[in-house]
Amino acid sequence: MKFKTLLFSLLLISMSAWAKPNFILLLADDQSWDGLSVPMHLDEERSRHPVYETPNLKKLAAAGMRFSNAYAPAPACSPTRISLQTGRSPAALHWCKAAPAFTATDGLKLVPPPSRKNIRVDEITIAERLKDVGYATAHFGKWHLGGGGPEAHGYDVSDGDTGNNDAAPFKDPNPVDIFGMCNRALEFAAKQKSEDRPFFIQLSFHALHYPENASVKNTKKYQEAIPRGNSKQIGQGALTTDLDEGIGKLLQNLSKLELDKNTYIVYLSDNGGGGSKRGILRGGKGSLYEGGIRVPMIVRGPGIEPGSWCHERVVGYDLVPTFCALAGIELGGKGTEIEGVDISSLWTETGSRLKPRKHQGIGFHFPHYQGSPPHSAWFTGDYKLIRDYETGSESLYRITEDLGEAKNLASQEPELRAQLSASLNAWLYNVEAKLPTENPNADPSKENFWKKGGGSEKRKK
Repeated sequence: MKFKTLLFSLLLISMSAWAKPNFILLLADDQSWDGLSVPMHLDEERSRHPVYETPNLKKLAAAGMRFSNAYAPAPACSPTRISLQTGRSPAALHWCKAAPAFTATDGLKLVPPPSRKNIRVDEITIAERLKDVGYATAHFGKWHLGGGGPEAHGYDVSDGDTGNNDAAPFKDPNPVDIFGMCNRALEFAAKQKSEDRPFFIQLSFHALHYPENASVKNTKKYQEAIPRGNSKQIGQGALTTDLDEGIGKLLQNLSKLELDKNTYIVYLSDNGGGGSKRGILRGGKGSLYEGGIRVPMIVRGPGIEPGSWCHERVVGYDLVPTFCALAGIELGGKGTEIEGVDISSLWTETGSRLKPRKHQGIGFHFPHYQGSPPHSAWFTGDYKLIRDYETGSESLYRITEDLGEAKNLASQEPELRAQLSASLNAWLYNVEAKLPTENPNADPSKENFWKKGGGSEKRKK
């Protein structure tokens, strides 16, 4: 009898070891790297917000791993979202901008390439890959990728083909549908548990859009905390805390369902929220300076050491191969164009390092006007190169020591600049990136036409 009991126990342990993990991706909108009350850099106090309070995300970080060097695939919304679905860079996808692109008739010096607005049927999403091995899949919140919505691209359940405006009707007590989304996710997770089925849920929050929709109690709180703040600052602070409260309730109920032990939870933002006078990062949305692409990232799950840090440079489209590796999916044959790399070893093996990337670095491409002229960026090791397509100039920064990108080393390190420039050229060529072109109808009087409002607002006028 004792032998049979021992055998049964070993069988249960073996089954548990081979059980596929669940995944929940929490995606904030326009949240800056330093937008949480928990710091995102081990040695930099300015990597957290001095006023905004996010105690639940602080708990998540204490129970998991923080990434000091995490990047969104793009400095804008939908390019990041398509990248997260496919594991490819926006440059390779030819989808680099969310708002309408300028054309030759706008009179600017360069004509940006077209940027598409719909995910294609032939583009394999992470949901489709996971469904193939038995996962239930759900997407709640902002889709913003067209193509018929999430359910046409591998998701069993969704809120439909949603965009920014779908958040507008949701006000206190459910600001921008934060709590509604979390409740739907919990119902979905509970159902899958009852059916003993692994699941993948993406919660694409609308926050921090519509700060005027923040809860009354948190708005009053930040009116007192930021007495000289404008309505946007106060509203974003309130909505930040609203978002944190929604995530807190989600995590608490996942624990009650006993789903926390076999579930990886990833938190990040779709792009940077920009720098500020109090912050350290330069640039903002639409910019490939750090303020536009460096984002908060926290991961909690099986095998991840509580309170740990990772300082390896990672990018959002690494999540597709990572989830696939953890789910036992081999990425061969169709889909080998994936640019991301499996970063699961960073999560579960303290001190491990990534294998070299296919292009020996990470490239970013924003050939549009929005916050900056068309430009590209390339990271290799400690250094970052930025190329301005209007002037043809290139800047070089030792980003590991100069987070604010204040010291341009291009003239001091011409050989290194040339090396990174050649690597950027090779990457752009290999992914068949689309470049801006000279505008034969350029109008010098419209040189600064794009600088305010991100471009699309000006075009509407």
